[in-house]
Amino acid sequence: MFTSLLTQAALAVVAGLLLNLTPCVLPAIPIKVRAILREAGGGLRARMLSASLFAAGSVLFFLVLGLATALLHLQWGVLFQSRVLLIALSALLLALALMNFRGKGLPIPAAVASIRGARFLEPFVSGLVGALLSTPCTGPLLGGVLVFALTQPTVNIVTIFVSIGVGLALPYVGLILRPELLKGLPRAGAWSDVIRQSFGWILLGAALFFAQSVLPAALVPFLWPAFFAALLIWSAYTFWQVQDRAARLAVAIVSGIAGVLIYAGAGFGSSVAHPVDWQRLGASDTAKLSGLGRPALVEFTAAWCINCKILEKTVYRDREVAQAIRMRGIAPLRIDLTQPDPALEHLLASYGGAGLPFLAILDSQGHEVQHFSGLFASGSLVAALQDLK
Repeated sequence: MFTSLLTQAALAVVAGLLLNLTPCVLPAIPIKVRAILREAGGGLRARMLSASLFAAGSVLFFLVLGLATALLHLQWGVLFQSRVLLIALSALLLALALMNFRGKGLPIPAAVASIRGARFLEPFVSGLVGALLSTPCTGPLLGGVLVFALTQPTVNIVTIFVSIGVGLALPYVGLILRPELLKGLPRAGAWSDVIRQSFGWILLGAALFFAQSVLPAALVPFLWPAFFAALLIWSAYTFWQVQDRAARLAVAIVSGIAGVLIYAGAGFGSSVAHPVDWQRLGASDTAKLSGLGRPALVEFTAAWCINCKILEKTVYRDREVAQAIRMRGIAPLRIDLTQPDPALEHLLASYGGAGLPFLAILDSQGHEVQHFSGLFASGSLVAALQDLK
């Protein structure tokens, strides 16, 4: 049993490392880079303390999450259903965006500053926020590790969750401890100012993405075009104002990154040639799944799920996917978990889902025959649909 726990903990560390490559963590990159660059010129002792606090922020979040999972049976895969959490996270990202635009660090309370804690609060918050933002992508990525964890005693569950936090923090801890790895970058100048300001736009876009789940629905369609227009104006003005090539290249790169975030969160490009006619499935309709008399796709999604938006703008708009659904008479059903719903969350768990995005493929009797968790390719979905009898 101990050997099995060590193996699963090691896999959890690797999964934590891989979490840094998921779209969920994109809004946290500016925060983490600030923490790295802040310590680049410091002494070894200061860098070690900063790295430890960064790791502590990440580990603390997953420690609490592990305890909540073990003791309270929290379904953390849908943690972002909490309006309080979404409002707090949006406010924090907005504050961090404004700080990037102004070139300022985190505001430090006088009590903390008096004990010389101002310098080290930022790396701790960076690790904490990065761990929080990774949550929507954690369930689909970890898969079997979490299935193993949830059958174990509390100590084992907490060990595995802490291992996830360690893996998530490792790359940034390494860069804080060894900032010489960044020596290949050119010296700070106009290009670094562009990067700092562009980080503000990424954070602002992330704040808007999470806030759209709690804002009035009629307001959201106006906010995204306004944000997009402001970003274009900033990009054009900055590109015209700066003179050196590195700064202009930085404008082009970061504008592209911010544009991807906007596209993932907004409704641009919704008019497509091959849409799937998804039908909304409510809690009262789940009993009808076994009586449909034809195969079905059941997609679990949410407004705060970045990976869900990516799938909905790529895989579910693919010509071959739409054709396979129509040709085989498959019923495309969509379940929205933006808001808590115990019945729908129970259905997700019954299919083996631990987080979003999740897609279940049902046969004509309503039995699950295959499922997809996290991001996947359209070819994989088409092959699964063709195997349906």
